[in-house]
Amino acid sequence: MITHRLLRSLPQSYLQEFAVSARQLSPLLYKHKAVAATLATGERSDHSSRGSVMSSSIKFLGQDQAKAVDEELMGPLGFSIDQLMELAGLSVASSILAEYPPSKSPRILIVAGPGNNGGDGLVAARHLYHFGYKGIQLFYPKQTDKPLYKGLVTQLKSLKIPMPSIDDIQAKPLREQFDVVVDSIFGFGFTGAPRPPFDKIIEMMKPSSNPPPIVAVDAPSGWHVENGDESGDGLRPEMLVSLTAPKLGAKHFQGKHHYIGGRFIPPQIAEKFKLTIPDYPGAAQCVKI
Repeated sequence: MITHRLLRSLPQSYLQEFAVSARQLSPLLYKHKAVAATLATGERSDHSSRGSVMSSSIKFLGQDQAKAVDEELMGPLGFSIDQLMELAGLSVASSILAEYPPSKSPRILIVAGPGNNGGDGLVAARHLYHFGYKGIQLFYPKQTDKPLYKGLVTQLKSLKIPMPSIDDIQAKPLREQFDVVVDSIFGFGFTGAPRPPFDKIIEMMKPSSNPPPIVAVDAPSGWHVENGDESGDGLRPEMLVSLTAPKLGAKHFQGKHHYIGGRFIPPQIAEKFKLTIPDYPGAAQCVKI
């Protein structure tokens, strides 16, 4: 018989792989969704209630504050952009694993933009592959020659992850091709209207196109980082993964799942910017609020 005591004694890396098959091995163990999240993220079952209480005290950042936090991390505190990107991408992948396990949602499309938000998506794609999502694909039309991004793409190519064109993707509705779509197109620094080919795929991700669940990385693409969906016709993600801390626009998020990722904020950053650091359980890289 599979017990919680046995599961808690296992390494976290094994639990992430074990979570995929435990549904078949012990249906009773997965009777409650909270237990599934426990296996996927390392959370204890009592953390689902703690997260909901904590959400009322979470600090939301404006665009300038979010930029200032990044500058502080990459300046006096010695973090590099590739280090932060790796931590962010891992937290995004861990959040997805908690809500959309590969046993149910193996087909994931990562839509990656040309900047740091896209880089987070590239990192997440690699981790998701190793988490068991063998149907993962990457749409990354605006590739750059920067060594960091070229290295990430090389890693994904070594895993033989398909990289379809916009014509390939437009051949069928997204729901017929994928179980989940990850929106890592534009981050909190983006302004203006989306340009081709991102405008086309964003249209396919809108509610009017009946897409599969959308997971937005840090901020839904096309939303104002502080005011949310100003047009009223933007994306409606089912999940939002806020990195470091939620941005002001996240107050307008009405989806099912809101996670915070990025377990690396030093105490002095939290004190300076008055951030509320989540109580990350165990070795978890994300927490639901």
